[in-house]
Amino acid sequence: MNRFSDKLLELLDRVEYRRVETGEDMEDVARIRFKAYKMADILPLKGNTLVDDIDFDSHAYVFGIYYDERLISTVRLHHVTPEHRVSSSGSIFPNEINAFLDAGMSLIDPVRLAADPEVLSEMPAIPYLTLRIATMATDYFEVDRCLQLVKPQHAAFYKRVFDADTIVSPQGNCGDYNIDLTLMATRTKETLPPLYRRFPFFKSEPYERRMLFARGADAPFSPLTVRPTARRAHFGGSDRIQISGLSQGG
Repeated sequence: MNRFSDKLLELLDRVEYRRVETGEDMEDVARIRFKAYKMADILPLKGNTLVDDIDFDSHAYVFGIYYDERLISTVRLHHVTPEHRVSSSGSIFPNEINAFLDAGMSLIDPVRLAADPEVLSEMPAIPYLTLRIATMATDYFEVDRCLQLVKPQHAAFYKRVFDADTIVSPQGNCGDYNIDLTLMATRTKETLPPLYRRFPFFKSEPYERRMLFARGADAPFSPLTVRPTARRAHFGGSDRIQISGLSQGG
């Protein structure tokens, strides 16, 4: 394993993921979004929060990423299906997203990716720690594509790390956004196996994915803070996961 992956696994040892479903946690997420978006001038901002209606959609999952118990970043994932088409990327590029869905595909749409600017300057690995949740979602929901609605300047990163294809070349005048956007998509079923070999920190155990994404009758517990299982998934080890101070068998 290369030194970069080893360093990311060390960072993950101090990370916790939390699915955000309470007002207090959503306020913390909104503050991170506001700080990040204000610095990058991504969206017009009003007040001091940034929360919209589809944060609460039935197929939306908002997460906070905590490092040493401090919220450092957040991401919102949409599980998009032909029967449930709500997504941020779909509101910007509806023709392209509907073409995927009309072909019977299912998608993960990670959006509202935001990192605390003060922490990001000291910890440039934050995007990897955050996007790990998207790779887990593609596994859990067994989707055909993982989307990337990003600045053109970030396209090279998604191509290099996730082997993403460009679906829409950079465009201006994208809804409320103040920036140009490009739409990319990863062919998940082809890309995940080599991705896990190159970057073992993206790996996860099934029970971690279940704790993060299961809802309703499939959820054995209410959403709780979950520690990453990448190290165990890669090296093997104890069959237990730490959840809010309690041990739960896989």
